Amino acid sequence: MTHPADTPTVEVGLGPVTIADVVDVARRGHGVRLSAESLAAMAATRTHIEDLAASPVPVYGVSTGFGALATRHIPPNLRTRLQRSLIRSHAAGSGPEVEREVVRALMLLRLSTLATGRTGVRPEVAQAYADLLTTGITPVVYEYGSLGCSGDLAPLAHVALAVMGEGTVRIADGRLLPAADALAEHGLTPVVLAEKEGLALINGTDGMLGQLALAITDLDHLLKLADVAAAMSVEGLLGTDRVFAADLQALRPHPGQAAAAANMTRLLAGSPIVASHAGPEDTRVQDAYSLRCAPQVAGGARDTVEHARTVAVRELASTIDNPVVTFDGRVESNGNFHGAPVSYVLDFLAIVAADVASISERRTDRFLDVARNHGLPPFLADDPGVDSGLMIAQYTQAAIVSELKRLAVPASVDSIPSSAMQEDHVSMGWSAARKLRRSIDGLTRVLSVEILAAARGIDLRAPLQPGAGTGAVLRMLRTVVPGPGTDRHLAPEIERAVELAMSGALVAAAEDAVGALR
Repeated sequence: MTHPADTPTVEVGLGPVTIADVVDVARRGHGVRLSAESLAAMAATRTHIEDLAASPVPVYGVSTGFGALATRHIPPNLRTRLQRSLIRSHAAGSGPEVEREVVRALMLLRLSTLATGRTGVRPEVAQAYADLLTTGITPVVYEYGSLGCSGDLAPLAHVALAVMGEGTVRIADGRLLPAADALAEHGLTPVVLAEKEGLALINGTDGMLGQLALAITDLDHLLKLADVAAAMSVEGLLGTDRVFAADLQALRPHPGQAAAAANMTRLLAGSPIVASHAGPEDTRVQDAYSLRCAPQVAGGARDTVEHARTVAVRELASTIDNPVVTFDGRVESNGNFHGAPVSYVLDFLAIVAADVASISERRTDRFLDVARNHGLPPFLADDPGVDSGLMIAQYTQAAIVSELKRLAVPASVDSIPSSAMQEDHVSMGWSAARKLRRSIDGLTRVLSVEILAAARGIDLRAPLQPGAGTGAVLRMLRTVVPGPGTDRHLAPEIERAVELAMSGALVAAAEDAVGALR
Protein backbone atom coordinates (compact mmCIF):
# COMPACT_ATOMS: atom_id res chain seq x y z
CA MET A 1 0.00 0.00 0.00
CA THR A 2 1.34 3.43 -0.92
CA HIS A 3 0.44 6.57 1.00
CA PRO A 4 2.28 9.60 2.44
CA ALA A 5 4.25 8.60 5.52
CA ASP A 6 3.17 11.74 7.39
CA THR A 7 -0.59 11.22 6.90
CA PRO A 8 -2.33 11.92 10.25
CA THR A 9 -4.36 8.92 11.36
CA VAL A 10 -7.44 8.15 13.43
CA GLU A 11 -7.48 4.87 15.34
CA VAL A 12 -10.59 2.76 14.95
CA GLY A 13 -11.10 0.22 17.70
CA LEU A 14 -13.75 -1.53 19.74
CA GLY A 15 -15.25 1.72 20.96
CA PRO A 16 -16.97 4.45 18.93
CA VAL A 17 -15.32 7.08 16.80
CA THR A 18 -16.24 10.69 17.59
CA ILE A 19 -17.80 13.46 15.55
CA ALA A 20 -14.34 15.06 15.47
CA ASP A 21 -12.90 11.81 14.08
CA VAL A 22 -15.50 11.84 11.32
CA VAL A 23 -14.57 15.42 10.40
CA ASP A 24 -10.84 14.64 10.47
CA VAL A 25 -11.20 11.68 8.13
CA ALA A 26 -13.94 13.09 5.91
CA ARG A 27 -12.73 16.66 5.45
CA ARG A 28 -9.10 16.75 6.46
CA GLY A 29 -8.03 13.55 4.75
CA HIS A 30 -6.74 11.76 7.84
CA GLY A 31 -5.91 8.11 7.40
CA VAL A 32 -7.10 5.24 9.54
CA ARG A 33 -5.49 2.44 11.53
CA LEU A 34 -7.22 -0.47 13.19
CA SER A 35 -6.44 -1.21 16.82
CA ALA A 36 -4.92 -4.55 17.79
CA GLU A 37 -7.97 -5.25 19.97
CA SER A 38 -10.37 -4.78 17.05
CA LEU A 39 -8.31 -7.04 14.78
CA ALA A 40 -8.38 -9.73 17.47
CA ALA A 41 -12.14 -9.31 18.04
CA MET A 42 -12.88 -9.66 14.34
CA ALA A 43 -10.75 -12.77 14.06
CA ALA A 44 -12.48 -14.33 17.07
CA THR A 45 -16.05 -13.75 15.90
CA ARG A 46 -15.23 -14.85 12.38
CA THR A 47 -14.85 -18.39 13.71
CA HIS A 48 -18.56 -18.37 14.67
CA ILE A 49 -19.52 -17.49 11.09
CA GLU A 50 -17.33 -20.22 9.69
CA ASP A 51 -18.89 -22.77 12.04
CA LEU A 52 -22.37 -21.71 10.99
CA ALA A 53 -21.37 -21.77 7.33
CA ALA A 54 -20.40 -25.42 7.74
CA SER A 55 -23.71 -26.28 9.38
CA PRO A 56 -26.60 -27.73 7.34
CA VAL A 57 -29.01 -25.43 9.22
CA PRO A 58 -29.78 -22.28 7.14
CA VAL A 59 -28.64 -19.00 8.74
CA TYR A 60 -29.78 -15.66 7.31
CA GLY A 61 -26.95 -13.81 5.63
CA VAL A 62 -24.58 -16.74 5.96
CA SER A 63 -26.20 -19.51 3.93
CA THR A 64 -29.43 -17.94 2.62
CA GLY A 65 -30.54 -15.31 0.17
CA PHE A 66 -31.45 -11.79 1.30
CA GLY A 67 -34.56 -9.75 1.97
CA ALA A 68 -37.60 -11.34 0.39
CA LEU A 69 -35.29 -14.09 -1.01
CA ALA A 70 -34.15 -15.20 2.44
CA THR A 71 -36.04 -18.48 2.21
CA ARG A 72 -33.56 -19.99 -0.25
CA HIS A 73 -30.72 -22.05 1.21
CA ILE A 74 -27.49 -21.39 -0.72
CA PRO A 75 -25.03 -24.31 -1.08
CA PRO A 76 -21.34 -23.70 -0.20
CA ASN A 77 -20.14 -23.69 -3.81
CA LEU A 78 -22.39 -20.68 -4.61
CA ARG A 79 -21.70 -18.53 -1.54
CA THR A 80 -18.82 -16.51 -2.95
CA ARG A 81 -21.01 -15.76 -5.94
CA LEU A 82 -23.85 -14.90 -3.54
CA GLN A 83 -21.77 -12.22 -1.81
CA ARG A 84 -20.47 -10.83 -5.10
CA SER A 85 -23.96 -10.78 -6.59
CA LEU A 86 -25.35 -9.03 -3.51
CA ILE A 87 -22.91 -6.14 -3.87
CA ARG A 88 -23.26 -5.86 -7.63
CA SER A 89 -27.05 -5.85 -7.55
CA HIS A 90 -27.27 -3.42 -4.65
CA ALA A 91 -24.83 -0.95 -6.24
CA ALA A 92 -27.78 0.53 -8.09
CA GLY A 93 -27.41 4.23 -7.32
CA SER A 94 -28.23 6.96 -9.81
CA GLY A 95 -27.92 10.69 -10.20
CA PRO A 96 -25.12 13.13 -9.37
CA GLU A 97 -21.92 11.99 -7.68
CA VAL A 98 -21.98 12.38 -3.90
CA GLU A 99 -19.37 14.62 -2.29
CA ARG A 100 -16.03 13.06 -1.35
CA GLU A 101 -16.39 14.04 2.32
CA VAL A 102 -19.72 12.22 2.59
CA VAL A 103 -18.30 9.03 1.08
CA ARG A 104 -15.27 9.11 3.36
CA ALA A 105 -17.53 9.67 6.38
CA LEU A 106 -19.74 6.69 5.57
CA MET A 107 -16.67 4.51 4.92
CA LEU A 108 -15.20 5.40 8.31
CA LEU A 109 -18.47 4.66 10.08
CA ARG A 110 -18.95 1.32 8.34
CA LEU A 111 -15.36 0.46 9.30
CA SER A 112 -16.08 1.44 12.90
CA THR A 113 -18.92 -1.09 13.03
CA LEU A 114 -16.79 -3.79 11.40
CA ALA A 115 -14.06 -3.13 13.97
CA THR A 116 -16.35 -4.02 16.87
CA GLY A 117 -16.15 -7.68 15.88
CA ARG A 118 -19.93 -8.01 15.97
CA THR A 119 -20.43 -8.34 12.21
CA GLY A 120 -18.40 -11.50 11.58
CA VAL A 121 -16.19 -10.18 8.78
CA ARG A 122 -12.55 -11.18 8.49
CA PRO A 123 -9.92 -8.64 9.61
CA GLU A 124 -8.65 -8.28 6.04
CA VAL A 125 -12.00 -6.94 4.91
CA ALA A 126 -11.89 -4.18 7.52
CA GLN A 127 -8.26 -3.50 6.65
CA ALA A 128 -9.29 -2.97 3.02
CA TYR A 129 -11.57 -0.11 4.13
CA ALA A 130 -8.82 1.40 6.25
CA ASP A 131 -6.45 1.21 3.28
CA LEU A 132 -8.86 3.01 0.96
CA LEU A 133 -9.34 5.80 3.47
CA THR A 134 -5.62 6.17 4.11
CA THR A 135 -4.63 6.21 0.44
CA GLY A 136 -7.39 8.64 -0.45
CA ILE A 137 -9.24 6.29 -2.79
CA THR A 138 -12.89 7.32 -2.75
CA PRO A 139 -15.53 5.12 -4.41
CA VAL A 140 -18.05 6.93 -6.59
CA VAL A 141 -21.43 6.97 -4.84
CA TYR A 142 -24.60 8.42 -6.34
CA GLU A 143 -27.30 10.72 -5.00
CA TYR A 144 -30.27 8.37 -5.23
CA GLY A 145 -30.69 4.80 -4.07
CA SER A 146 -31.03 4.70 -0.29
CA LEU A 147 -34.35 4.42 1.53
CA GLY A 148 -32.63 4.63 4.92
CA CYS A 149 -33.68 1.15 5.98
CA SER A 150 -31.73 -2.08 5.83
CA GLY A 151 -29.10 0.61 6.01
CA ASP A 152 -27.93 2.96 3.29
CA LEU A 153 -27.82 -0.05 0.98
CA ALA A 154 -26.98 1.42 -2.41
CA PRO A 155 -24.37 3.97 -1.24
CA LEU A 156 -22.62 1.36 0.91
CA ALA A 157 -22.78 -1.20 -1.90
CA HIS A 158 -20.92 1.16 -4.25
CA VAL A 159 -18.16 1.37 -1.64
CA ALA A 160 -18.06 -2.41 -1.23
CA LEU A 161 -17.92 -2.75 -5.02
CA ALA A 162 -14.70 -0.76 -5.06
CA VAL A 163 -13.19 -2.95 -2.34
CA MET A 164 -13.91 -5.89 -4.66
CA GLY A 165 -12.00 -4.10 -7.43
CA GLU A 166 -15.09 -3.16 -9.42
CA GLY A 167 -16.86 0.08 -10.21
CA THR A 168 -15.33 3.54 -10.34
CA VAL A 169 -13.33 5.57 -7.82
CA ARG A 170 -11.58 8.89 -7.49
CA ILE A 171 -8.04 8.92 -6.19
CA ALA A 172 -6.56 11.63 -3.99
CA ASP A 173 -5.71 13.94 -6.90
CA GLY A 174 -9.32 13.80 -8.13
CA ARG A 175 -8.78 11.55 -11.13
CA LEU A 176 -11.59 9.14 -12.02
CA LEU A 177 -10.32 5.58 -12.43
CA PRO A 178 -11.66 2.03 -12.60
CA ALA A 179 -11.40 0.63 -9.09
CA ALA A 180 -9.12 -2.22 -10.18
CA ASP A 181 -6.63 0.24 -11.68
CA ALA A 182 -6.67 2.49 -8.60
CA LEU A 183 -6.11 -0.44 -6.25
CA ALA A 184 -3.20 -1.68 -8.35
CA GLU A 185 -1.68 1.81 -8.53
CA HIS A 186 -1.65 1.91 -4.72
CA GLY A 187 -0.45 -1.64 -4.18
CA LEU A 188 -3.79 -2.93 -2.93
CA THR A 189 -5.47 -6.24 -3.71
CA PRO A 190 -9.23 -6.63 -4.35
CA VAL A 191 -11.08 -8.54 -1.64
CA VAL A 192 -12.98 -11.74 -2.41
CA LEU A 193 -15.93 -11.70 -0.02
CA ALA A 194 -16.84 -14.80 2.00
CA GLU A 195 -20.02 -15.77 3.86
CA LYS A 196 -21.84 -12.93 5.61
CA GLU A 197 -19.33 -10.28 4.51
CA GLY A 198 -21.27 -8.68 1.68
CA LEU A 199 -24.26 -8.18 3.93
CA ALA A 200 -22.08 -6.74 6.70
CA LEU A 201 -20.72 -4.10 4.33
CA ILE A 202 -24.10 -2.63 3.38
CA ASN A 203 -26.37 -2.88 6.45
CA GLY A 204 -25.75 0.40 8.24
CA THR A 205 -26.96 3.95 8.84
CA ASP A 206 -23.47 5.18 8.00
CA GLY A 207 -24.38 7.51 5.12
CA MET A 208 -27.05 9.41 6.99
CA LEU A 209 -25.02 9.38 10.22
CA GLY A 210 -21.89 10.68 8.52
CA GLN A 211 -23.86 13.56 7.05
CA LEU A 212 -25.41 14.25 10.46
CA ALA A 213 -21.96 14.49 12.05
CA LEU A 214 -20.81 16.92 9.34
CA ALA A 215 -24.02 18.96 9.64
CA ILE A 216 -23.66 19.31 13.41
CA THR A 217 -20.11 20.56 12.90
CA ASP A 218 -21.29 23.08 10.31
CA LEU A 219 -24.18 24.31 12.43
CA ASP A 220 -21.95 24.77 15.49
CA HIS A 221 -20.05 27.30 13.39
CA LEU A 222 -23.01 28.84 11.57
CA LEU A 223 -24.90 29.60 14.76
CA LYS A 224 -21.94 31.62 15.98
CA LEU A 225 -21.96 33.36 12.61
CA ALA A 226 -25.69 34.02 13.04
CA ASP A 227 -24.95 35.79 16.33
CA VAL A 228 -22.23 37.84 14.61
CA ALA A 229 -24.63 38.82 11.82
CA ALA A 230 -27.40 39.72 14.26
CA ALA A 231 -25.06 41.85 16.37
CA MET A 232 -23.88 43.72 13.28
CA SER A 233 -27.50 44.32 12.29
CA VAL A 234 -28.34 45.63 15.75
CA GLU A 235 -25.56 48.18 15.34
CA GLY A 236 -26.35 49.11 11.76
CA LEU A 237 -30.06 49.53 12.51
CA LEU A 238 -29.42 51.51 15.70
CA GLY A 239 -30.88 48.81 17.91
CA THR A 240 -30.28 48.23 21.60
CA ASP A 241 -28.24 45.57 23.34
CA ARG A 242 -30.12 45.93 26.63
CA VAL A 243 -32.52 43.10 25.75
CA PHE A 244 -29.60 40.65 25.69
CA ALA A 245 -28.78 41.19 29.36
CA ALA A 246 -28.07 37.99 31.28
CA ASP A 247 -30.73 38.60 33.94
CA LEU A 248 -33.43 38.93 31.27
CA GLN A 249 -32.29 35.75 29.57
CA ALA A 250 -32.29 33.92 32.89
CA LEU A 251 -36.05 34.47 33.12
CA ARG A 252 -36.31 31.82 30.40
CA PRO A 253 -33.48 29.40 31.14
CA HIS A 254 -32.89 27.73 27.81
CA PRO A 255 -29.12 27.19 27.56
CA GLY A 256 -28.90 27.96 23.85
CA GLN A 257 -30.69 31.27 24.31
CA ALA A 258 -28.31 32.27 27.09
CA ALA A 259 -25.32 31.42 24.91
CA ALA A 260 -26.60 33.42 21.93
CA ALA A 261 -27.42 36.46 24.07
CA ALA A 262 -24.02 36.30 25.76
CA ASN A 263 -22.34 36.21 22.36
CA MET A 264 -24.26 39.24 21.14
CA THR A 265 -23.56 41.14 24.34
CA ARG A 266 -19.85 40.43 23.99
CA LEU A 267 -19.78 41.38 20.32
CA LEU A 268 -21.52 44.70 20.98
CA ALA A 269 -19.64 45.60 24.16
CA GLY A 270 -18.34 49.16 24.10
CA SER A 271 -19.94 49.96 20.75
CA PRO A 272 -20.02 53.73 20.14
CA ILE A 273 -22.89 53.20 17.70
CA VAL A 274 -25.02 51.52 20.37
CA ALA A 275 -24.03 54.14 22.94
CA SER A 276 -24.97 56.98 20.58
CA HIS A 277 -28.70 56.39 21.00
CA ALA A 278 -28.87 54.83 24.45
CA GLY A 279 -30.09 57.97 26.24
CA PRO A 280 -33.61 59.17 27.06
CA GLU A 281 -33.81 61.04 23.76
CA ASP A 282 -34.30 57.73 21.93
CA THR A 283 -38.08 57.46 21.74
CA ARG A 284 -38.24 53.91 20.37
CA VAL A 285 -39.67 51.55 22.96
CA GLN A 286 -38.70 48.23 21.40
CA ASP A 287 -36.74 46.87 18.48
CA ALA A 288 -38.43 44.62 15.92
CA TYR A 289 -38.63 40.93 16.67
CA SER A 290 -35.89 40.06 14.16
CA LEU A 291 -33.45 42.04 16.34
CA ARG A 292 -34.94 41.66 19.80
CA CYS A 293 -35.64 37.93 19.52
CA ALA A 294 -32.43 36.93 17.77
CA PRO A 295 -31.15 35.01 20.85
CA GLN A 296 -34.42 33.14 21.19
CA VAL A 297 -34.28 31.87 17.60
CA ALA A 298 -30.55 31.17 17.46
CA GLY A 299 -30.76 29.75 20.97
CA GLY A 300 -33.57 27.38 20.12
CA ALA A 301 -31.51 26.32 17.13
CA ARG A 302 -28.54 25.60 19.40
CA ASP A 303 -30.64 23.46 21.71
CA THR A 304 -31.93 21.50 18.72
CA VAL A 305 -28.37 20.90 17.56
CA GLU A 306 -27.54 19.62 21.03
CA HIS A 307 -30.40 17.14 20.80
CA ALA A 308 -29.13 16.03 17.39
CA ARG A 309 -25.64 15.67 18.86
CA THR A 310 -27.00 13.36 21.56
CA VAL A 311 -28.61 11.16 18.90
CA ALA A 312 -25.45 11.19 16.80
CA VAL A 313 -23.24 10.17 19.73
CA ARG A 314 -25.56 7.29 20.55
CA GLU A 315 -25.57 6.17 16.93
CA LEU A 316 -21.77 6.42 16.76
CA ALA A 317 -21.66 4.03 19.71
CA SER A 318 -23.97 1.57 17.96
CA THR A 319 -23.17 -1.62 16.07
CA ILE A 320 -25.49 -1.63 13.08
CA ASP A 321 -25.70 -4.87 11.12
CA ASN A 322 -28.23 -7.57 10.31
CA PRO A 323 -27.75 -10.25 11.33
CA VAL A 324 -25.33 -9.44 14.14
CA VAL A 325 -22.93 -11.75 15.97
CA THR A 326 -23.67 -11.59 19.72
CA PHE A 327 -21.03 -11.89 22.41
CA ASP A 328 -22.03 -15.50 23.07
CA GLY A 329 -21.66 -16.41 19.40
CA ARG A 330 -25.29 -16.34 18.22
CA VAL A 331 -26.12 -14.82 14.83
CA GLU A 332 -29.37 -12.92 15.30
CA SER A 333 -31.56 -10.86 12.99
CA ASN A 334 -32.63 -7.45 14.29
CA GLY A 335 -34.01 -4.09 13.19
CA ASN A 336 -31.22 -1.79 14.31
CA PHE A 337 -30.52 -0.71 10.73
CA HIS A 338 -33.75 1.31 10.61
CA GLY A 339 -32.76 4.95 10.27
CA ALA A 340 -35.67 6.55 12.12
CA PRO A 341 -33.72 8.05 15.07
CA VAL A 342 -31.20 9.67 12.74
CA SER A 343 -33.76 10.67 10.14
CA TYR A 344 -35.88 12.57 12.65
CA VAL A 345 -33.07 14.84 13.80
CA LEU A 346 -31.83 15.41 10.25
CA ASP A 347 -35.30 16.74 9.45
CA PHE A 348 -35.35 18.78 12.66
CA LEU A 349 -32.06 20.45 11.71
CA ALA A 350 -33.48 21.42 8.31
CA ILE A 351 -36.23 23.28 10.18
CA VAL A 352 -33.56 25.03 12.23
CA ALA A 353 -31.60 26.08 9.14
CA ALA A 354 -34.73 27.46 7.50
CA ASP A 355 -35.78 29.52 10.51
CA VAL A 356 -32.36 30.98 11.31
CA ALA A 357 -32.10 31.99 7.65
CA SER A 358 -35.61 33.44 7.74
CA ILE A 359 -34.90 35.80 10.63
CA SER A 360 -31.60 36.79 9.00
CA GLU A 361 -33.38 37.78 5.77
CA ARG A 362 -35.86 39.88 7.75
CA ARG A 363 -33.00 41.86 9.30
CA THR A 364 -31.48 42.46 5.88
CA ASP A 365 -34.80 43.69 4.53
CA ARG A 366 -35.00 46.29 7.32
CA PHE A 367 -31.70 47.79 6.17
CA LEU A 368 -33.11 48.44 2.70
CA ASP A 369 -36.40 50.10 3.65
CA VAL A 370 -36.17 53.81 4.49
CA ALA A 371 -39.30 53.49 6.61
CA ARG A 372 -37.47 51.12 8.96
CA ASN A 373 -33.70 51.64 8.65
CA HIS A 374 -33.48 54.82 10.78
CA GLY A 375 -31.86 57.25 8.42
CA LEU A 376 -29.95 55.09 5.97
CA PRO A 377 -30.39 55.61 2.21
CA PRO A 378 -32.93 53.45 0.32
CA PHE A 379 -31.47 49.99 -0.39
CA LEU A 380 -28.15 51.31 1.05
CA ALA A 381 -27.57 52.76 -2.43
CA ASP A 382 -25.00 55.46 -3.16
CA ASP A 383 -27.34 57.46 -5.42
CA PRO A 384 -30.79 55.92 -5.01
CA GLY A 385 -32.64 55.75 -8.30
CA VAL A 386 -29.43 55.68 -10.29
CA ASP A 387 -28.03 52.97 -8.01
CA SER A 388 -30.02 49.98 -6.71
CA GLY A 389 -27.64 49.21 -3.86
CA LEU A 390 -28.33 45.85 -2.23
CA MET A 391 -31.92 45.54 -3.47
CA ILE A 392 -31.35 42.35 -5.45
CA ALA A 393 -29.01 40.83 -2.87
CA GLN A 394 -32.10 40.66 -0.67
CA TYR A 395 -33.97 38.99 -3.53
CA THR A 396 -31.26 36.35 -3.55
CA GLN A 397 -31.75 35.86 0.17
CA ALA A 398 -35.51 35.62 -0.26
CA ALA A 399 -35.17 33.00 -3.00
CA ILE A 400 -32.90 30.91 -0.78
CA VAL A 401 -35.15 31.25 2.26
CA SER A 402 -38.13 30.14 0.21
CA GLU A 403 -36.14 27.10 -0.91
CA LEU A 404 -35.14 26.35 2.68
CA LYS A 405 -38.77 26.34 3.72
CA ARG A 406 -39.47 23.68 1.10
CA LEU A 407 -36.44 21.70 2.25
CA ALA A 408 -37.77 21.84 5.82
CA VAL A 409 -40.65 19.56 4.84
CA PRO A 410 -39.67 16.31 6.60
CA ALA A 411 -38.48 13.29 4.66
CA SER A 412 -38.93 10.97 7.64
CA VAL A 413 -42.73 11.03 7.46
CA ASP A 414 -42.59 9.35 4.07
CA SER A 415 -42.22 5.63 3.44
CA ILE A 416 -42.34 3.56 0.25
CA PRO A 417 -42.45 -0.23 0.75
CA SER A 418 -39.75 -2.25 -0.98
CA SER A 419 -38.42 -5.80 -1.38
CA ALA A 420 -41.81 -7.33 -2.13
CA MET A 421 -43.26 -5.85 1.09
CA GLN A 422 -40.60 -7.48 3.29
CA GLU A 423 -39.17 -4.02 3.89
CA ASP A 424 -42.53 -2.34 4.30
CA HIS A 425 -41.56 0.73 6.34
CA VAL A 426 -38.46 2.79 5.64
CA SER A 427 -36.93 5.92 7.18
CA MET A 428 -35.85 8.00 4.17
CA GLY A 429 -32.95 9.14 6.36
CA TRP A 430 -30.53 9.45 3.45
CA SER A 431 -32.97 11.83 1.74
CA ALA A 432 -33.25 13.85 4.96
CA ALA A 433 -29.47 14.10 5.07
CA ARG A 434 -29.15 15.15 1.44
CA LYS A 435 -31.63 18.00 1.78
CA LEU A 436 -30.02 19.14 5.04
CA ARG A 437 -26.71 19.60 3.23
CA ARG A 438 -28.45 21.91 0.76
CA SER A 439 -30.13 23.72 3.66
CA ILE A 440 -26.80 24.36 5.36
CA ASP A 441 -25.36 25.77 2.16
CA GLY A 442 -28.37 28.06 1.84
CA LEU A 443 -28.11 29.24 5.44
CA THR A 444 -24.45 30.11 4.91
CA ARG A 445 -25.34 32.25 1.91
CA VAL A 446 -28.22 34.03 3.63
CA LEU A 447 -26.05 34.94 6.64
CA SER A 448 -23.30 36.15 4.31
CA VAL A 449 -25.68 38.55 2.57
CA GLU A 450 -26.87 39.86 5.94
CA ILE A 451 -23.29 40.53 6.94
CA LEU A 452 -22.72 42.39 3.66
CA ALA A 453 -25.77 44.56 4.33
CA ALA A 454 -24.98 45.12 8.00
CA ALA A 455 -21.38 46.03 7.21
CA ARG A 456 -22.53 48.62 4.68
CA GLY A 457 -25.06 49.96 7.17
CA ILE A 458 -22.37 50.28 9.85
CA ASP A 459 -20.04 52.06 7.43
CA LEU A 460 -22.80 54.52 6.59
CA ARG A 461 -23.10 55.40 10.30
CA ALA A 462 -19.62 56.96 10.23
CA PRO A 463 -18.09 58.75 12.05
CA LEU A 464 -19.67 56.50 14.66
CA GLN A 465 -17.66 53.29 15.08
CA PRO A 466 -18.73 49.70 15.80
CA GLY A 467 -17.74 47.63 18.79
CA ALA A 468 -14.53 45.64 18.95
CA GLY A 469 -16.13 42.35 17.92
CA THR A 470 -18.34 43.58 15.11
CA GLY A 471 -15.61 45.97 13.95
CA ALA A 472 -13.14 43.10 13.60
CA VAL A 473 -15.61 41.23 11.39
CA LEU A 474 -16.21 44.32 9.28
CA ARG A 475 -12.46 44.81 8.77
CA MET A 476 -12.05 41.18 7.76
CA LEU A 477 -14.87 41.54 5.24
CA ARG A 478 -13.31 44.69 3.83
CA THR A 479 -10.17 42.75 2.87
CA VAL A 480 -12.20 41.13 0.08
CA VAL A 481 -15.28 43.35 -0.39
CA PRO A 482 -15.06 47.15 -0.76
CA GLY A 483 -17.19 49.49 1.32
CA PRO A 484 -20.18 51.59 0.21
CA GLY A 485 -20.10 53.19 -3.23
CA THR A 486 -21.73 53.18 -6.61
CA ASP A 487 -23.21 49.95 -7.88
CA ARG A 488 -20.78 47.14 -8.61
CA HIS A 489 -21.13 43.59 -9.89
CA LEU A 490 -22.60 42.07 -6.73
CA ALA A 491 -22.37 38.33 -7.37
CA PRO A 492 -18.57 38.12 -6.91
CA GLU A 493 -18.80 40.12 -3.68
CA ILE A 494 -21.47 37.79 -2.34
CA GLU A 495 -19.30 34.78 -3.22
CA ARG A 496 -16.27 36.29 -1.49
CA ALA A 497 -18.35 36.87 1.64
CA VAL A 498 -19.63 33.29 1.44
CA GLU A 499 -16.06 32.02 1.16
CA LEU A 500 -15.08 33.95 4.29
CA ALA A 501 -18.12 32.57 6.10
CA MET A 502 -17.38 28.98 5.05
CA SER A 503 -13.70 29.23 5.92
CA GLY A 504 -14.44 30.38 9.46
CA ALA A 505 -12.54 33.62 8.97
CA LEU A 506 -15.42 35.89 10.02
CA VAL A 507 -16.09 34.10 13.29
CA ALA A 508 -12.33 33.83 13.91
CA ALA A 509 -11.96 37.59 13.48
CA ALA A 510 -14.68 38.20 16.07
CA GLU A 511 -13.18 35.71 18.51
CA ASP A 512 -9.71 37.21 18.11
CA ALA A 513 -11.21 40.51 19.23
CA VAL A 514 -13.56 39.48 22.05
CA GLY A 515 -12.65 35.91 22.98
CA ALA A 516 -14.26 32.58 22.23
CA LEU A 517 -17.95 32.67 21.39
CA ARG A 518 -20.32 30.07 22.83
